[in-house]
Amino acid sequence: MLERIHLSIVQEVEKRGSLTAAADVLCLTQSALSHAIRKLEQQLGTDIWLREGRRLRLTQAGQQVLALANRVLPQLVLAEERLQQFAKGQRGTLRIGMECHPCYQWLLKVVSPYLSAWPDVDVDVKQKFQFGGMGALFGYEIDLLVTPDPLFKPGLHFEPVFDYEQVLVVAASHPLAGAHHVTPRQVAKEVLITYPVSPDRLDVYTQFLTPAGVAPRQHKTIETTDILLQMVASGRGVSALPRWLVAHYAQTMPVVPVQLGARGIAKQIYLGAREADVDIDYLRAFIDIARQTTSVA
Repeated sequence: MLERIHLSIVQEVEKRGSLTAAADVLCLTQSALSHAIRKLEQQLGTDIWLREGRRLRLTQAGQQVLALANRVLPQLVLAEERLQQFAKGQRGTLRIGMECHPCYQWLLKVVSPYLSAWPDVDVDVKQKFQFGGMGALFGYEIDLLVTPDPLFKPGLHFEPVFDYEQVLVVAASHPLAGAHHVTPRQVAKEVLITYPVSPDRLDVYTQFLTPAGVAPRQHKTIETTDILLQMVASGRGVSALPRWLVAHYAQTMPVVPVQLGARGIAKQIYLGAREADVDIDYLRAFIDIARQTTSVA
């Protein structure tokens, strides 16, 4: 009764805003599209859309069909792509999403041996600030998620691949450079430079500043690690990054890591995948190689 074409029609009409535009995308005539939906409505005994002037508004039943389309169609597309790749003797593409923005250089160290070991698998990386990794996994936009903050939900599987410490980064000439550790009130006097990520997703806020009831004197954001650390090295502010990343840059820049608090902030990097995909051989191989690659050094 409910067929793939019905899901595609509802999704495209909602996306394009009209029957005509959706018909063009789906390579159907408008009359054929309308007929398919009228037939479905007759079979279901309920309307999918209500007309409001020239606009179409989804009914409650239509919203249900749209939700199903958004969930099912990406899975069908992915399954078809993989089956076609198998038919051609290929393994496909491993799509990786990044929620750990300073981890890109670490990821390169994983990708290099992985590509050598799996010559018939391509790797694609999606790195974007404000990236919704969990939704991308559920939506079949990516196959693996690199994150320091996993959400253990049904249908998803997360594995830790290495431990690290989040530290404050200061210029070598900064008064705090020789300290064993810093307190929240000391950092509150500084200009804090971070990636353009919401403070409620930054450990320096959630695990250090906010519990102490303080905020930095000023908060600036910079997208690239190199420029961020150049700003820190020139005394324009401080930042919070993984210790291994600071150690890597400290070889060529005058920057110093300082422990955040008397106990420090311990973190882990996780790789997340859909539970149904965890045993795919080339995906599992990537996780195994990642466990062996614990730093950018």
